[in-house]
Amino acid sequence: MTDLHALSLAQAALEIREGRIKSAELVRACLGRIKAVDGDIRAWTFLDPDHALRQAEALDRQRSEGKPIGRLHGVPVGIKDVFDTGDMPTELGSPLYAGRMPRRDAACVARLRAAGAVIMGKTVTTEFAYFTPGKTANPHDPRRTPGGSSSGSAAAVAATMVPGAIGSQTAGSVIRPAAFCGVVGFKPTHGLIPRTGALLLSRTVDHIGVFARTLEDAALMAEVMAGHDDGDPDTRPIATPPLAAVAAERPPLPPRFAFVKTPMWDQAEKSTQDAFVAFAESLGEGAGEVELPSAAGEIIALHGTVMDVEMAHNLHREYEDGAEKLSLRLRQLIERGRSHLAVAYRRSVDLIEPINAAIDAVFDEYDAIVTPAAPGEAPLGLDATGNPVFCSPWTYLGTPAVTLPLLKGPAGMPLGVQLVGRRGNDARLLRTARWLAESLGSKPRRGKQTGKGGKR
Repeated sequence: MTDLHALSLAQAALEIREGRIKSAELVRACLGRIKAVDGDIRAWTFLDPDHALRQAEALDRQRSEGKPIGRLHGVPVGIKDVFDTGDMPTELGSPLYAGRMPRRDAACVARLRAAGAVIMGKTVTTEFAYFTPGKTANPHDPRRTPGGSSSGSAAAVAATMVPGAIGSQTAGSVIRPAAFCGVVGFKPTHGLIPRTGALLLSRTVDHIGVFARTLEDAALMAEVMAGHDDGDPDTRPIATPPLAAVAAERPPLPPRFAFVKTPMWDQAEKSTQDAFVAFAESLGEGAGEVELPSAAGEIIALHGTVMDVEMAHNLHREYEDGAEKLSLRLRQLIERGRSHLAVAYRRSVDLIEPINAAIDAVFDEYDAIVTPAAPGEAPLGLDATGNPVFCSPWTYLGTPAVTLPLLKGPAGMPLGVQLVGRRGNDARLLRTARWLAESLGSKPRRGKQTGKGGKR
């Protein structure tokens, strides 16, 4: 079998499970791919090839001895450098934490290991998962940003260095880089995947998400990590959701989509506006244009208040003891967070539930909201990571979101289509997304009008 590095995560797991390839073969192929392409992309902040191979060889011995194996047995994955790893550094994208070696894995990393995954290495993050970029470039055009803050994870998957990776999202840090790099990005419902052992920025809006090249892979990775953990008070003791099985099913009825421009529509580039209008029209009677409740107009400001205040609180020690080693932009955020009134912060948190209740009415009629993942293609330049304005509302509300590389922009770069679902309905959202991707075909298009549909 050639091009092992390009196997999907689920296919790689199957090949290893059936004995057609070994984990060590796959890891060597991925390491070879990294050596060949990462000089321009720079997706990794820590990579020890020998350590990755030792993990793979141990997993191959485990299988050969007839011992139980997990659902990701022998498959390499990338870990954003904000998740603790007990066997390699976790530096949070900051010189303040250079050389930091945690004692144990973050909960989600531990669950990946338990499922048999090879922890390939640590992928580049922006400084403290905020806006100051790391060293990573976009695999489709190294002159352009890969997005942030999960830049290395998105780029590594897009460049077929690993079949899957994990990231975090506090504003748009999974959906936006996935859209810019042309891969599947999935941000589950708030609290579905435990954040124990991950960098804490904002308990209210921090999410863990995944990057993959197929929806099947994204569902499988998320399912392996999902579930209650005592260290994360926002997880719940519920049965593990069957994300992979439901995502693979055919919907009982053709899904219906709510095309939502959001109050931030004027911040989308004209080419993006045109592409999404044409895309919604191409869905014909299966889509209708919907306006969000008036309260949604405040979401960006509400999200900003919550994130500012909670990041200022959680990065208090770093600001007090090491401000000179923080970027100007991060210092400004912390100072802004300190300036917010308590009543404004409390109101911003308290409005999450009523706005969600109002938006739930959309999901009574439609299976998913369709909206851009970003204002446009990945911008030129590596000094910024792009605007999260089309992701922040769903991060604030804690709803599940997935981006699909279904469109291309005027420069031929990926243009992500974001689907949003009702809180807790992650599996149904993934099933709807898979139906949409398969019904339109896998080849990205420029959003030309192919059908007609009216407003509802």
